[in-house]
Amino acid sequence: VQLQASGGGLVQAGGSLRLSCAGPRRAFNNYAVGWFRQAPGKEREFVAAITWDGRSRDYSDSVIGRFTIFRDDAETTVYLQMTSLRPEDTAVYYCARSLYSRSTDRLEKDYAYWGQGTQVTVSS
Repeated sequence: VQLQASGGGLVQAGGSLRLSCAGPRRAFNNYAVGWFRQAPGKEREFVAAITWDGRSRDYSDSVIGRFTIFRDDAETTVYLQMTSLRPEDTAVYYCARSLYSRSTDRLEKDYAYWGQGTQVTVSS
């Protein structure tokens, strides 16, 4: 299962970006999807996740209130809308398809497939 993450770029602090994660319908639409990020010199960390039906979402404390995860199953795409970006949001962002449908898990071991990553750089 190949996931395609896109939408990264360079933005000034306070700006916004929307990341996209697209996957094949049969292997994507019935599963939860998560976003993770890895900053230089740091471990990859959980950012947000959404259940298969979009009814449940989870966010890390560092992004809650600024980032929104949502999905469009007609387009087999999960989005991460990022607003009020800060320099500390600079990282490579990865999307991943969960092993499960109804839970928004924060651990990497609960995800089966990963996208290639998209770079987000926030300048101060």
